[in-house]
Amino acid sequence: MRFTLFLLTIICLQNSLFSQQNGVIKGKIVNSISNAPIPFAKLLLVDTEIGGVSNLDGEFEINNIPPGFYNLSVSYIGFRSRLIQEINVTPVKPIVLEISLEEVSDSLTEVEVRSSPFQVNKESPISLINISAEEIMRNPGGNRDISKVLQSFPGVGATSAFRNDILVRGGAPSENRFYLDGIEVPNINHFATQGSSGGPVGLINVNFIRQVEFYSSAFPTNNGNALSSVISFDQKEGNYEKFNGTLTVGSSDLGLTLEGPLGKSKKSSFLFSARRSYLEFLFKALALPFLPAYNDFQYKQTYRINEKNKLTFIGLGAIDQFSLNEGVNDNETDAETIERNKYILGYLPVSTQWNYTVGAKWTRYTGKGFQNFVISRNMLNNKSEKYQNNIETPANKILDYTSQEMENKFRYEHTFNKGKFKVKYGAGVETAKYNNNSFNRVVINGAVKEINLNSALNFVKYGVFAQTSRNIFNNRLSLSLGIRTDANSYSSDMSNPLNQISPRFSASYALTDKWKINASIGRYFQLPAYTVLGYRNEANELVNKANGVQYIRADHFVAGLEYRPSEFSKITLEGFYKKYANYPFLLNDSISLANLGGDFGVIGNEPVNSSSKGRTYGVEVFAQQKLRKKFFGIISYTFVVSEFTDANNNYISSAWDVRHIASVSVGRKFKNNWQVGMKFRFSGGAPYTPYNTAVSSLIPVWDVTQRGILNYDQLNTLRLKPNHALDIRIDKKWYFSKTALNFYIDIQNVYNSKTELSPYFTVVKDDNENPIVNPNLPNSYEWKYLSNISGTLLPSIGLMFEF
Repeated sequence: MRFTLFLLTIICLQNSLFSQQNGVIKGKIVNSISNAPIPFAKLLLVDTEIGGVSNLDGEFEINNIPPGFYNLSVSYIGFRSRLIQEINVTPVKPIVLEISLEEVSDSLTEVEVRSSPFQVNKESPISLINISAEEIMRNPGGNRDISKVLQSFPGVGATSAFRNDILVRGGAPSENRFYLDGIEVPNINHFATQGSSGGPVGLINVNFIRQVEFYSSAFPTNNGNALSSVISFDQKEGNYEKFNGTLTVGSSDLGLTLEGPLGKSKKSSFLFSARRSYLEFLFKALALPFLPAYNDFQYKQTYRINEKNKLTFIGLGAIDQFSLNEGVNDNETDAETIERNKYILGYLPVSTQWNYTVGAKWTRYTGKGFQNFVISRNMLNNKSEKYQNNIETPANKILDYTSQEMENKFRYEHTFNKGKFKVKYGAGVETAKYNNNSFNRVVINGAVKEINLNSALNFVKYGVFAQTSRNIFNNRLSLSLGIRTDANSYSSDMSNPLNQISPRFSASYALTDKWKINASIGRYFQLPAYTVLGYRNEANELVNKANGVQYIRADHFVAGLEYRPSEFSKITLEGFYKKYANYPFLLNDSISLANLGGDFGVIGNEPVNSSSKGRTYGVEVFAQQKLRKKFFGIISYTFVVSEFTDANNNYISSAWDVRHIASVSVGRKFKNNWQVGMKFRFSGGAPYTPYNTAVSSLIPVWDVTQRGILNYDQLNTLRLKPNHALDIRIDKKWYFSKTALNFYIDIQNVYNSKTELSPYFTVVKDDNENPIVNPNLPNSYEWKYLSNISGTLLPSIGLMFEF
C-alpha cells in the first residue's frame, strides 16, 4: 500500500514543473492589545539580507524567498521586538502571518530583551516553554505527536509503552488542561482513560498548529481546573486566497489536510483534516495482543468581519476501537511470549470510544483592548465489554460498561491596558452531565461481588478571574498578580466560592541583558473526575457526595535563574515544590488515587473521600538552542520526588515517582534540504506494588479478574529498573513548482533497549489450558510470575505531499 501511494505521488509530481520556484511571506503587523495596524515596522529574515517594511495599514509582503526554513525578526520603536521562528517557506502557497507586537510602557534600556524566539510573558515569566510546529514535526521518535514531543522538555515524565500520559513535575496525567485557540478540549489522545487522560496516539493534527505554549506552573487565571500543566495550542488560519492540501502517509495512519478561502470576499478561510489509522495492521505485524484503530477529524474556520471583529470556529472529533488479536499466537513459537499474550488477552476488555469538541470564539477589539466570547460543547462516549475466556455468553460476562460525559461552556474575557498596567478579567459558566450504566464483577476485600450501577448526574460550574501585570524600573522588573475562584452546584462543600480562592503572584527581575531571576507562587484547584463525582451505589445514592468529596488543591512554589547566551539560546535552572490537599482517597483499596497508576479503562469509579495529601518537589536544568545556522538542540534533566499519603497518613512514593528524567535532542540541517536528528531518553524506574498472591490465586477471584490483585499493605515498596532509548530521524525535502514533498525515516529505540515493567501474576495451566488447583490449598490455583518486558526496534517511513 505504501509503495503504491509513493508511486502515485511521484507520478503526480511529474505533472509539475521540476524547476524550483521561490516563496512569499506576507501578512499584517498589529498592536497585541488594540489590533491597530503598526506602519513602518522593520522585517528581516535572520542571517540573510532579505526583508521589508510594513505599509500604512501594517501590511507587508516579502517576495522571491528561496524555499527553506527562516527566522523572521520584526521590530518597531516603542514595542517589544519579536522573532517568528522556523517559517517553512515553500512555492506551494504564500506564508500569511498576523504578527502582534506588545507595546512597552517604559523607555527601552540595555536590559530590554532582544528579538528572540523565546517569548516573554509577564503573567508567566517562569515555567513556560514555546514549541513551534516544526519542532513537533522533526522530533525523533515523536511521530508528529505533541505528547511524545513534550517528553523532551524538563519536568515531563512518561509511563509505560503504548501510552501518551503526560506526567508533569510528579503529578498525575489527569492534572493537565488543553486549549485549542482558547477553547478547552478535555483530551488530546485517542483511547483516553476516562477519569484521567493519555492514550497511545495523539489526536491533534500538527498541520493545524502554529505553536504550543506549555505551562508547568504560573498558569494564567483564565485557564482554570488544572494542577500540573496548561497546554495551549495556537492554530494556523487557512489560506484566504487559494486552495491547498497536504497528503500524509505515515507509519500508523493516512491523513489529508485541506485549506482555502470561503467565499469571494477573502474574509473567511478554513482548515479541515481527516485521518484513518492502520495501526491495527502494524500491531498485528508486531504480534501484539491488542489492535487499536482510530479515525479523527479536525476543523477550523476563521471569519474576519472587519478590523475590530473576528470569529473563530473549531471542531475536533475521534472514533476509537480497541479489539483483541486472538490469533496473536498462531505463528508464535516462544513459550513465554505465548503465555504472556494469553495473559493479556485474558484481562483486556474490548472497547469503543468516540468524542468531540465544537466551539466558537468571537474576538472584539476596542480602542485599548479586546474581548473574547467563547462558547463550546464537548462529549465523550465510552463503552467497554469483557467476557471470561473471551467467550461471549451471559454467564461469562465480567464487564459491561457504558458512560457519557457532556459539557457546555461559556467564558468571557476582557484584556486591556490601563496606564502602565495590563489588566485581564472575566468569568465562565459550565453545565455538566454524566451518565453511567455498568455491570461489573469485581474483587473487594478478597471477595467477588457483582455490581450493577445506573448513575445520572447534572450540575453547574462557574468561575471568575482577574489578573494585572506591569513592568517597572525601566522594564527591569516585571510583576503579575492574579486571583481566581471556582464553585459548583454539586454539593454544599463546593458551592461556596470562598473555599476555592486561588491567588497567584509572579515576578521577573533582569539582572543584566542576559541574566534573569524568576519566581512564582500560586494556589490552584481542580474538580475531581466525573467518574468520582457521579459514582452511585446500588441504592442509587451519590456515595462520594455523602463522603464530602472536595476540589483538589495544589500550592506551587517555583523559583529559577535564566541565562540567555544569545537570541537563539537559553539555559534555565528551576526549583519547584507542589503541596497537594483534598486528593481523592480510594476507600475500597485504602490508597490515594495518585497511587493507582495509568492504564486503559476507567479511573475513579468507586467510593472515595478527600483525605489524601501529597507533595512533589525537585529541580530542573534546561538548555535549548533554537534553529540557528542549521543547528538545533535540547538538553534537559529533572530530579523529582512525588509522594502521597497512605492509609496511615504516611508519605509513600506515588505511581509517578521516577526521580530522574533526562533527555538530549540534537539535530542539524544539511545542504539540499536534508535534516538529521537524534533523541536520547532516560528515566528512573517507577515504584510498584507487589501482588497479594494468596488472594490473587483464589479460584473465584482468578476466574473473574484473570489478573493479580495488588497487596496495598506493601504499597509501592518495589521499584523498576531505569529505562532508556535512542531515536533517530532523517528528513529530505524536495521543492517543485507549486508542490513539495517531504520524505522521512524515523527509527524508534535504535539499539532495541528493553524496559522492565512490573511482572504479571498468572496461574499455572495444564496442556488443555485449564488452571491447575493447588493440592495444598484446594480453594486456590497454582501460580507463578511472568516477566513483563517492553521495547522493540521500530522503524517507520513516511511521506508528506503538499499541493
